[in-house]
Amino acid sequence: MPSTRATLLDTRPELAPAIARLALGAIMLPHGAQHALGMFGGYGFSATRTWMTDTLGFPAPLAALAIVIELIAPILLIVGLGGRVAAAGIIGLMLGAASTHTQHGFFMNWFGTLAPGAEGFEYHLLAIALGAVVLLAGSGRWSMDRQLTANATFGGGLA
Repeated sequence: MPSTRATLLDTRPELAPAIARLALGAIMLPHGAQHALGMFGGYGFSATRTWMTDTLGFPAPLAALAIVIELIAPILLIVGLGGRVAAAGIIGLMLGAASTHTQHGFFMNWFGTLAPGAEGFEYHLLAIALGAVVLLAGSGRWSMDRQLTANATFGGGLA
């Protein structure tokens, strides 16, 4: 029976999960850089945490964890290391974020008819779907997970 670590890292050299992993990582990384580091016009860790707690009502520890996940998980997805765990983190993050957008409806504010910052939750559903592919299939081709599982037995093999 494979170890938990082997189960989490096990992946086949398939292209579809690699595309989902790379797309999700590339899309989420700029958001993480905005919220955690203040890049790309973002406000940085402290101001983002304050916004999440004061405006959105999230507890401070949960807000801090979300910001860290939003920065670290995309990097892990891009390199394909612990893809399933990183995808689960993004899925949780996007479920929380979607819950703050339901009052604005499904659609993004494509035509500028909603108030500034008012967006629907369609983006979040796409991120959740990409994360689900990685969560179920693993990191796929071109991943560190694939390299690790192809070169190690993790205490009994990956049968």
